[in-house]
Amino acid sequence: MPEKFKFEQEYLFRTSSKVLNSMVMTPSGLSEWFADDVNIKDDIYTFYWNGSEEVARLISKKANDHIKFQWLEDEEEGLDTYVEIRFKVDPMTKAVVLHLTSFAEKDEMEEIQLYWESTIEELRRVIGA
Repeated sequence: MPEKFKFEQEYLFRTSSKVLNSMVMTPSGLSEWFADDVNIKDDIYTFYWNGSEEVARLISKKANDHIKFQWLEDEEEGLDTYVEIRFKVDPMTKAVVLHLTSFAEKDEMEEIQLYWESTIEELRRVIGA
């Protein structure tokens, strides 16, 4: 089983945490920028992209703070990996800082970085930030 490495990045948004919260914490918000569609049943999130699906388990979630989930495939392999989107308002600038944590295999690191850059740009476009 290949080892996965942590990827962390911060993004600045000129929007309210309330707007970002609705885009990150709800299935309808996530389906506007992260996936084509998102279904949630209990703590299981099913993400749909171009006819394929990925399933994740919610690890933790706190309104106006963070959401953290783990892909079931990684969970089944016993990997200590997750995707976490954490955000907070910078007290000086009033901008919202989104901190993203994800994991990828070493040879996929550049690809995952490009993926997140384009995904976060889509989030910016959708909310106008």
